[in-house]
Amino acid sequence: MNRRTTALSAAVALAASLALTGCSSSPDGPAGNGKPELKVSGAFMPQPVMDMAGGFLTITNDGDTADRLTSVTSPISDDVTIHETKNQKMQEVKFFDIPANGKLSLARGGNHIMFMSLKEKPRQGDKVSVELHFEKSDPIKVDLPVEAANHNPQQH
Repeated sequence: MNRRTTALSAAVALAASLALTGCSSSPDGPAGNGKPELKVSGAFMPQPVMDMAGGFLTITNDGDTADRLTSVTSPISDDVTIHETKNQKMQEVKFFDIPANGKLSLARGGNHIMFMSLKEKPRQGDKVSVELHFEKSDPIKVDLPVEAANHNPQQH
């Protein structure tokens, strides 16, 4: 009986240690690499009707660490900012949070990228190159397809 109890205790201890190893939260452990894992989707720019334009996209973070979008640059404008819309008013912000295992949506009527004093007016069918800059992650280059001025993906 005593040998059986010892063997059972050893098996339980071994199973518990294996289970805990699988739940490791070390940066290189199976639970994640400790870094944001960012992907961009749904990017577009409505064709501008004036010398300014908006940019919209979704950044998905599949990592277990949050990040922040801190700025956007583009050859089309020297004045590219990120804006939030609150109470139907736009205002520039210093960053947007991208939660761990979450996403940041920049969409019409909400948070967005603002391109002021365009050097050229892109037309529907063109692509506008941008570079997204983050607090922790390396920059991501994205081409924004220029869509019709009234394009709204939520309506499709």
